[in-house]
Amino acid sequence: GSSCVCQPGYRMVSSNGGSSVICEKCPENTSGVTQDGWNCITCPKGLTSEGKCKCLNNEILVERSIDGILLNEALCIHCNGSEQSFSASDASGSRCVRCEQTFINVSKSCDCSSPNILTGGLCFSVSDSLPPKGVATVRFGQLGITLTSAWFLKNLQSSASACWLYSNLTACQALGNMCVMNMNSLSSSSTDACGLFQYIYVNTARLGIVHSIAFWRHNLPWLYYGDQPGLASQVLEANHFPAIFSFKGTDKDIKLQFIAASFDAAGNFLKWQNLEGGILQLCPDTQTKLNAAYTFGTTYQQSCKISVSKILLDFADPIFYDLFLEYNGDNGQQYLWAVPVLNLNLQYSEMFVNQGSNMNNWLLTRRFFLVDALSGKENDLGKLPRIIRIASKITISIRLVSHTQRGVIYPPLITIAYTDVLVQNPETQSVMVSFSVNYEMNQSEAQIQTDITLGVLGGLAVLWSLLKTAGWKRRTGSSIIDLQTVLKFLLFYAGDLANVFFIITVGTGIYWLVFFKAQQFVSVLLPLPSQEEDFVTYIACAFSLKALQFLQLLVSQLTIDIFFIDWERPKGKVLKAVEGEGVIKSAAAPVSIWRTYFIANEWNEIQTVRKINPLFQVLAVLFFLEVVGFSNLALMDSSSSLTRSSGSYIAPWSRILRFGVSAALWLAIAFLQIIFFSVFYERFVEDKISQFVDLCCMSNISVFLLSHSCFGYYIHGRSVHGHADTNMEEMNMNLKREAENLCSQRGLLPNTDGQTFQISISRKMRLHYDRIHESLTRKRGPARLLDSSANTFEQSTRAYNTMNKFLSSFIDHVHKEMDYIVKDKLLLERILGMEFMEPIEKSIFYNDEGHTFSDVLYYGNETTLLIFDILFFSIVDLASQSFVLAAILTYLQQEIFRFIRNTLGQKNLASKTLVDERFLI
Repeated sequence: GSSCVCQPGYRMVSSNGGSSVICEKCPENTSGVTQDGWNCITCPKGLTSEGKCKCLNNEILVERSIDGILLNEALCIHCNGSEQSFSASDASGSRCVRCEQTFINVSKSCDCSSPNILTGGLCFSVSDSLPPKGVATVRFGQLGITLTSAWFLKNLQSSASACWLYSNLTACQALGNMCVMNMNSLSSSSTDACGLFQYIYVNTARLGIVHSIAFWRHNLPWLYYGDQPGLASQVLEANHFPAIFSFKGTDKDIKLQFIAASFDAAGNFLKWQNLEGGILQLCPDTQTKLNAAYTFGTTYQQSCKISVSKILLDFADPIFYDLFLEYNGDNGQQYLWAVPVLNLNLQYSEMFVNQGSNMNNWLLTRRFFLVDALSGKENDLGKLPRIIRIASKITISIRLVSHTQRGVIYPPLITIAYTDVLVQNPETQSVMVSFSVNYEMNQSEAQIQTDITLGVLGGLAVLWSLLKTAGWKRRTGSSIIDLQTVLKFLLFYAGDLANVFFIITVGTGIYWLVFFKAQQFVSVLLPLPSQEEDFVTYIACAFSLKALQFLQLLVSQLTIDIFFIDWERPKGKVLKAVEGEGVIKSAAAPVSIWRTYFIANEWNEIQTVRKINPLFQVLAVLFFLEVVGFSNLALMDSSSSLTRSSGSYIAPWSRILRFGVSAALWLAIAFLQIIFFSVFYERFVEDKISQFVDLCCMSNISVFLLSHSCFGYYIHGRSVHGHADTNMEEMNMNLKREAENLCSQRGLLPNTDGQTFQISISRKMRLHYDRIHESLTRKRGPARLLDSSANTFEQSTRAYNTMNKFLSSFIDHVHKEMDYIVKDKLLLERILGMEFMEPIEKSIFYNDEGHTFSDVLYYGNETTLLIFDILFFSIVDLASQSFVLAAILTYLQQEIFRFIRNTLGQKNLASKTLVDERFLI
């Protein structure tokens, strides 16, 4: 369909290729057209369908004299087949050549008349012991079609007979090729191509074997390894490949030197071909990328769609390959190792359908082809085939020997899956093809170790969660195991199990990253994508459980009880008119509320302060991954370089390495940030948590926090100067006196500096607090209970003053029945995060130098937040294979949850402390 030709009976006048052709009709007396199409000529014995001269069998057509002058009338010259010349016309009918030797042997002439047998252009005597009559059919199992092949019909019997009688090498190769085109079918009752091959193979044992290989019969191609049970595992695992490979070294150590012997369909040997030329890759690509397929340790994947018309054009004649792997022996001599073939169309045929993927049941073969557009032709071999068979999936598998330290591998295996295509419209039909080189090793030991680690750490997580639950029960002042206790245990266990999964996945990812990329002599290979499923499942479990823990943390922080104790006392008295009485009386000067508002705003600001800068964290991780090039370490190749040239092959991503690289960067950058902020920034620039404690002291306001029913935190902010509501001059004077140690220390106890405490309060103290708190929040009650908004405000104000008075008197040991003691926590109590003593009669204040009140803030939960961010980033990346998208969505979720924490935390602060939300900015 790419050029124009003249119709029958027309000669060509001019042609410049393509459609620019001028034709002229031949006269009636010279109605024939010469073979080249440029002249008209008289044909004495009639015309072909193309309008050209034809001759009888064993005659040749002559149109020009010996000096090239066109004859007026074509000649049909008979070839002399007698004993003197033994000549016959060639296949094109243009020359007399010596006839085939079997004609001469059988009939002493070029005629194979009855009773002799003519088949496939060969002549056999009726007295010869010929192989059984062959069945010239080819089965295309995927389409459920069995057709009679024109190629088989012409050549099957002759090839089998010549191979059987004369051990003709070309005929034996051609017979083997026809067996391969029939998918190496095995059937004891059939006399198809493979049945004839097996017949000859079994009955020619006397000929011996080649290269001491029991399956390779002399004069026959090596097609099978045998069908004994367990033979495949013996071939693939009994012996190691006698060469070692490395990631860094000479070319022979890092390259797989595959070489293939190629044959045409007629059995002629063509040449040796190196696979680096890309002969097995049907998809077009640059030579550099094609050659990368055979770099040891580089996982190679290539796939594309190819039109059927291009396949028919490029692979009109099938080429058959016997694949070998080249290596050097100890003496420097070059050797070849035969590479077995696993034909999936044979494995999953009707004969083997129940044997599955068990290696012991595999039937290994040797020879294969890429495209067969020959056997699917039913009639004329020159026409389009009815069906073509394409190697749609080719995989070369390299398996590393377990516990090797020197890059020893098992013999490679090439796995091929063929697709049958019914040719209808070649221009519109297409086929998806793929080629890959996979590297694998036995991962069962690593899986066992992972399972053991998961079991041990999971068991420890149960114990740790039980301890947390016991501590939580102590802090809530309850000793009854109820449904709430079980739910709390499950929430604790979810968080701890998430940490277990996180530790295992990060450890696994970094292990493969370090040991795979840094090795010179190969000892480990990456898990295949199918072997990564458990790892991805662990990450998904870690994220789900950590998200549950994070939400529980968010809820607990948004429901804490908090109150600001104002120690400021009135300074003098003021005259005040009594409403409704018209009388002026003296009253205590009011205490300014602005200090409380100020502290409330500062507390509101530090609610979402973290130990790291989240935006810098995300940008830094993205910078190192995409700009510096750390993402290239996640490629499934042997290179540990951070850069790749633009024209080089880019291997597929390893999900384990992507997680390992990103998690390692997240942890490293976060660790450096924490060191920077704790060692330098918070010491020399700004420490918001410590500054808040100082600010409380300067404002003469203490903070009373209850994160549990009977447990919380206390920040002692009582000013050592007695008053904080003063002018600038007095404030500066107070600071100067404190700097010169001219006043007492800030601590709750005399002569101490301890201002922060963990508090474990008694049940009586909690009940008294709740009674006051109920009146503090009564404005939320039904409207019918409230007289007016003014009364509501007055009730809340009185409740606030009552709570302030109660808590300040409680701190001052006024209530002997609700007193407290101050003590240090035991080391074990600090480690376990729980309290051994139960506050039955007296509350307990534990000295706290570490500002653990930040546990009710983002600041004290940096580990949980960081792990959640890493897992969120990793989940998005594993789903999208995009670090950029993962970074954007991670930052967005950080901002969303920060907004939720700030907004709802502000509402909780306003409701619990009576600070008007309008003053929280």
